[in-house]
Parts: sequence; C-alpha cells; structure tokens
Amino acid sequence: MKNLKFLYVLILGLLYGCSSDGSLSAHEDSAYESFKVSTEQDQAHEGMVRVLAKNTTYYVGTDEETAKANEKPKMKVKFGYDFSIGIHEVTCREMGEDFCSKDTEDYANLPVVYVTYFDAVLYANKRSVEEGLDTAYTYGKASYDEEGRCIGLSDLKFKPDVNAYRLPTEAEWMLVSSGSWNPAKSWNSSNSEFKRHPVCSADTSGMPVCDMAGNVSEWVNDWLGYFADTVMTNFAGALNEGSVGERVLKGGSFRNGEKNLFRYSRGDIYTVVSSMKAEYVGFRLAFGSIPKASFLSGKNTASPGNYNMVASLTDLRQATGTYQTKFAFRDDVTGNLVFVDGHSGNYDFVVIEDSIEVYHPEISPDGKRVAFCSKQEGVAGVSKLFVRDLNASGSNLVQLDVESAAIPRWRILDNGDTVIVYVSDAGVNSEESRWMEKSTWQVKFSGGKFGKTQKLFDGSFHGGVSEDGSLAVTGARLLRARLMESSMQTGENLVWYGEEQACNVSLSRDGSKRTLFLDFGGRTGHQFVGESYRTHQNLLVVDSTGDLVQHVAAPAGYSFDHTEWAVGSESAGGENLVVATLTNGNGAHTTIVLVDMDSEKVIPLVEGDELWHPSLWVKSVNKSANGISLDSAGEYLTEFHDSEQALYRHKLGLFWKNFDETEILLVGSSRTEWGLNPDLYPERKMLNVGVSGIDIGRDLYFIKNYGLNHGKNLKAIVLSVDLDGWRGYEDHLELVMVAGSGYTYDANHGFWADSIPEGFLQAVEDGLPADDFVTKDYTEAGGRCRESVSWTSAPIEVVFDSVFTPSQEKYLDGKLKELKEVVEMASKRDIYVIGIVFPQAPQYKNTGSFGVYGLQRSVAKKKLQWLDSLAKENSHFVLMDEYKMGDHDYPDYMALNRDHLSCEGAEQVTNRLVDKLDSLMK
Repeated sequence: MKNLKFLYVLILGLLYGCSSDGSLSAHEDSAYESFKVSTEQDQAHEGMVRVLAKNTTYYVGTDEETAKANEKPKMKVKFGYDFSIGIHEVTCREMGEDFCSKDTEDYANLPVVYVTYFDAVLYANKRSVEEGLDTAYTYGKASYDEEGRCIGLSDLKFKPDVNAYRLPTEAEWMLVSSGSWNPAKSWNSSNSEFKRHPVCSADTSGMPVCDMAGNVSEWVNDWLGYFADTVMTNFAGALNEGSVGERVLKGGSFRNGEKNLFRYSRGDIYTVVSSMKAEYVGFRLAFGSIPKASFLSGKNTASPGNYNMVASLTDLRQATGTYQTKFAFRDDVTGNLVFVDGHSGNYDFVVIEDSIEVYHPEISPDGKRVAFCSKQEGVAGVSKLFVRDLNASGSNLVQLDVESAAIPRWRILDNGDTVIVYVSDAGVNSEESRWMEKSTWQVKFSGGKFGKTQKLFDGSFHGGVSEDGSLAVTGARLLRARLMESSMQTGENLVWYGEEQACNVSLSRDGSKRTLFLDFGGRTGHQFVGESYRTHQNLLVVDSTGDLVQHVAAPAGYSFDHTEWAVGSESAGGENLVVATLTNGNGAHTTIVLVDMDSEKVIPLVEGDELWHPSLWVKSVNKSANGISLDSAGEYLTEFHDSEQALYRHKLGLFWKNFDETEILLVGSSRTEWGLNPDLYPERKMLNVGVSGIDIGRDLYFIKNYGLNHGKNLKAIVLSVDLDGWRGYEDHLELVMVAGSGYTYDANHGFWADSIPEGFLQAVEDGLPADDFVTKDYTEAGGRCRESVSWTSAPIEVVFDSVFTPSQEKYLDGKLKELKEVVEMASKRDIYVIGIVFPQAPQYKNTGSFGVYGLQRSVAKKKLQWLDSLAKENSHFVLMDEYKMGDHDYPDYMALNRDHLSCEGAEQVTNRLVDKLDSLMK
C-alpha cells in the first residue's frame, strides 16, 4: 500500500495547499454556474475526503436543449447530510487480482474495470464488513458469469439510512464534480491511446478528487429515471428500476472526446443495466448514511408528439422509388409506438398510446402490422413479443404465449408462410457459453394469430436469418455469424470483425447476405475506412463471408445508432436502403435518417426527442417498366397541391382501380359528388368520380379520354348539367392538368386506348396519393353525402351576373355541341349518357336567374329545349331535369344548401336514376 498512501498524501496536499478555506474550486461546464462546497480530510476512511454538504443546495440534470430527454430538466437538490467520497476510482490493487491482469504495466494503480454494478455493491459491502460495520446493501443469492463477475443479486435492497460504504448517488457525484471537472486535463480520446491510466495521473491541480471527467466512467447508486421541475431533499434517484432496469453511469472515459464530456450525462452507448460490464467502466466508493432519502417515480411527464418531418414527400419518393412507404419508431420519452404512412398524402405522426413498452418495432412484409418486444438489444431478461395492426388504434393486439421472446424479425418462407424470427434473450453475446444457452426461434403468423413455435438453433441470432436459411447473424458486443448447412439445426458458429465490439446488427433482405453493423472505432474499422473515427461514427457492411465491403460516415457532429435495413418488399433501390437514428454529441437520439447505400447519401427524415429503433417499410414497385416512365406514369399529384387537385387525383385513382368492373360512371361537379350515392345500389357497380368545381370542359375531357377509352363494361355515363356554371369562367381542367406530369404523359400516349402497359396500374397506385383529410369521407365507390340543412342555409343570391356575356354564351353553346359529340361516341358503343339537372333552391324562380351562378331564366329554357331535342334525336341521351326551373319536389330536408342535395336528396335522385336505367336497359 506504500505507493497508494503516498498518492493519497499528494492529493490531499494539493487539496489543502491550494485553498485556505478547504473549498472545492470551480471547473464548470457551460450548463452550471460556479459553485464551491467545503471539504475536509476524512481521517477515518482511507483514500476519502469528507464533503461538508449539509444545508447545501445544488443541481442534477440540465436545461441544455441538445441534452437527452432523461437528462432534463435541471432539478434542484438539497443536502441534509455530509458524506465521504473516494479520491479516485477503486483500483486493481484494492479490488484484488481476480479483477485485473498483472501483465498490464502499473496494473495495481489502474482503475478496476469490467465490473458490474453488482460487483461494486459487493465490494462496498466487503469494505463495510472488514471495518465491522453494517452493510448498505442486502440481497439473497448471487449469480456469477464464467469470468467470476457478479451478474445478479436477488432481492437486492439499498438501505440509505445505514452508515456504511456504498456507491455515491448521482446528486453527490454532481456536487463533488463541481470542483473536480476539467475535461481538458483528463484522460480522454485525444491523449489516452484508448486505454485507462493509473488513477490521479492526469493533472489534478486544485482538485480534491481525481478522474471525474475522464479515465473510466463510474457506477453510481441510482436507478435511472426522469427528473422533474421540483426541489428534492436528500435525493437518491428513481424509486424503482422501471421497465428495463437502467442504472446511472457518470463521467467520461478514455474513449470519449473532450468536447463530448458533460457532467450531466447519465448513460452510455449501450443501455446501462446492473449486469453490464465494459473496459471503460469502473466505480468509486462513497461512505455515509442518507437520512430520509427521497426518490422520484422516474416516470416522464412530457407530452408526446415532439416530432418534425424534415424530408419532403419528393425526397422519400426519389430515395425509395415509391410513395408507398411507412416507417415506425419508438418514442423513448414516452415508450409509445409512433408511425407515419408515407402514402397517406401527408406526414401525420400517429401515436399509439398504451402501457406496453415498445422496443425494436418491425413492420410486416405487407405493411399492415407491426411486431415489437418489451426488451431491447443488450438487455438480458424476460421479454414479451407482440403484434398489432398499424393503424391509429393499434387494433388486434396479440401476444406470443412463450416465456420470453425478443427482437422480432418478419420472414417469408419458401412455401409462402409468413413467420416471425425471435430470440429467447436479447442480452450481450460476449461470453459464448452463456450466449449459447439462449436460442433462436420462429413462429408462423397468419390471420392475425400466432401459430406453433419452432426452435431453429442455439444462440440468440437477433440480427436476422437469410431467406435461404444459410446465414444468421447477431451483435451486441461481438459480431457473430452462423453458417448453416442444408439442415438449419446444424452449422458453424463464427466471430467476425476480428472479435472487436459490434452492435446494431442487421442482415439484408435482398438475398445478398450483407450484414450491417456499428462498431466502436476499433483497429479493424480504422484500417478499412482509412482514418480514425469515434464510436458508431461509421456504418459498416460485411459480405456473406464477413469481409468488409462498405462504410458510410455519419454527418459531421453526429454518430449512428439503431441501424436497420429497410423491410418489406423489394423496391426500386429499396433493397439498398438503411434506416437509422443519429445521436448528437450528448448522445441524444435527435434524428431518424434514411441512408441510400448506393449514393451513400444520408437523408434526414424526422427530428425530435429520443427517437429510437426506426423501421422502414417500402412497397414493391415494378422495375421492368415495359417502356413506361415510372417518374411520370400515374403521377397525378405533386407534393404542393390544393384540395381540388388532391380530390381529382383520388377519384382518378378509383377509376383506374375499378375501370374493368364499373358499369355506371357518375361524372360532374360537386352536385354529382354529393347528389348521387353509388353505395345505395352496390350491385349496379356505380363509380362516382364527381369533384368540386363546375367545368364542363374538364368533365367531357375525362369522359372522352378516360371513361370511353377504358370502360369496357360501361353501360351508362351520368353527367351533371350545370347550365348556370357553363360559362368558362373557371378553368378547372387546367388546374387539374398542372397537378402532375401523369396527365400529360397519358395524353402523349393516347390515353393508353390500345392497351394499358404492364406496371402502369401499379404506378398509379404508387403515385403520390391525395391527403387523408381530403379522402377520408369517401367510400370505395367514390360516394359521399351530407346531412340535411335547408335550401336557405346560404343567402339566395346570384353569385355572378345572370346575363352571360356573348363570349360566355358562345362557350356554353360550344360545350353543348361537344356534349353532343360525346353522346354520339357513346352511342356507337351502346353506352347511354344521362344528363341530370340537379335541383337548386326553389327561391331562384322568384329571381331572374336560373340558379346560383346565373344564366337568364329565359335563356336557360332555350338551352333545356336544345337538350330535349338532343334526347329525341339520339336515344342514347337522356335528360333528367330534377330542377324544373325551381318547381321540383325536393323539400328543405333534402337540401344541404342552395344548390346541393343532402343524403336524403341524393337518395331520391339516385333512386330515380336507377329507375331510368332499368327502363333503358330492359
């Protein structure tokens, strides 16, 4: 002990030689104001200083915007007691040779590492017993791994009121570090050569304790929970372990960059649980009781939904080749599942709120469901596996009835069965014998139910199993692979990547057997990349033999986490897409990104607070386009559009979806849209493609180029005759045409009159859809009606001059002649054209106007007479005048407003239309 006693004297000499009042000097980061707390030499406990904290107030947490959610807010803590703390981390000499290798130079003075929280607790108890004291921790049975590290203490309880050795609380650690924090003079990644150094060998000028900023990170006593905007007295952390059992880890290590060292940091790259051990994690002891210790529930009270979509619909389309995308992720602040349907026409975040913790969500191959589990990679213990529908309510939730199942991955077998591959335990795999006690399974999922489970092999291969079953991979400390023979029960287990640390392993879905993973900036990665880099700063890929073939660097200032290949069907470029999170310098998961592995471009998708475990689903698109341009075909809407353009795109999509079966096509303005209900007569196979805006040019364009070219089973076309609006005042056709290149593309190809090329209809389906809020009220037949109000719910007025100008009347006459041409085209195919004059408010008969948009009543009568003569001339045209110049039989309860019908009015018109069809088609 001679060397260490000299070291203690040296440090204490520095402490009391630099400050006449025995106070801690301030070396603060930007989040904390300068602070001093008095100390004195602890004569009773070797290697410790006594911190005179009683009646002192300090802080835990931070208000830094870029910090992790569980590091905020800055919370005030009051101390009602004094305590002692170790000058340095516990050393190899103190802990014993069982925990250190003698072949390390100056090993005795190195901080002990590869110790679990349980090891630290046992050592604290041992020190207490050696001095004849009661212990601060009680437990039942201890469990050890093959290296002799304690990985479990059953019924572990902390007794804060006992005067004994223990781990410091986070509040104590923060208070002491206020005078012992100097990252510039710590052992960090810039000077450590990525290895630990003897304790107190960095510059300790003016500091009473050593190595709080660097060398090795340190266990503290607390469970990890969320802070609150309150004041806590004698604060000792979260009340319990929560759903995962995370502990607090404080201080930087030799692996961390100086600029990434923050006193308020509380964790690590890995999830910190009590059984964790690492080459950069040690501990220091504290001594003393905590009278009337207080705890927080640990739950977060923040509101969910702090998400911001930063990618455009066009960005996603260009990267994936389709708008048919979905992605889901865990909101780690709330524990909820969040998803976005990229084919909804907008980017609304759907949050499924319930009490189930969601980790590693993965969207099913058909995009309709999501599987997830209750434990995450690297955390051992019982996990539950669930599947639910990917909708706003998360309906049809089912749980797999097994003891434990973690990290689900969908897989489609050669026989077409859909199965979920899972592992019995998601803990670390560094110890082969213990890891081999775990196992990999699969279970069939069909009709919303789980089938019989089947064990695949020993070892937890949660990185994926190849489609042909010849390769399985896993990570969480080591990149392990299983090369399988013809039977999946036999195979060879290998460790790839030079046995260096790896995690976030994901096997590709395209048959290439590429494995994606993250590393810890080790030698192998540096050699391949050609330069040094930090932990998780490069996304790495190995081929089916384990050889490195690609790397992609994270954006400057960020690192990757939670990397996964895209799931679902193959897509145009989709098999070479990766989704991941980006972490900032504080380790906060602030952004979900899409990585195009072809271009190596990193595309930000979503920003928010602690976005974890993203899953991206991409629907299959037809790669063999047969001469059609997938950039134009079916593109009836651009990202920037109005509601009318969106509605027309929706109705045109319904047309292409149903054109083979449609027998009665309903076309026209909003009077058709609301005034005819195809769902009353499903057997008639009616399709309502009416949209808002009166424009006979648009409607005839649709009939001639789409309806008559492709309605092979078409028997009748029904058109709203809106004489009051046929003046050419508004060009709704032009409005529609500029909404997307697909309209021009159709025209340039003769509207596909000869044949529809393979892949075209799929392209229409994959095109940017109308927004959900536009389409949500429409049925599959395009129907929509509204509850009755009255004819006079809006003022009875003439919006435009009732007298058409000469040019407007000329336009009207021209469109009537065009209607006649359409009737002649339809009659040649034995298709009826039925023109409906929809009723308007009867009060218009007391004006000089035909209806709300004008046309002199005397002129309107002449146009109606012309239509009557057309009906007499061509039996395939029928005029249904339901308006009768205002003398109709549609009372107030059948009206929505002055020129639209309610549901009741639509029912009456539709019934009369069907009667007319029956009489025509006898």
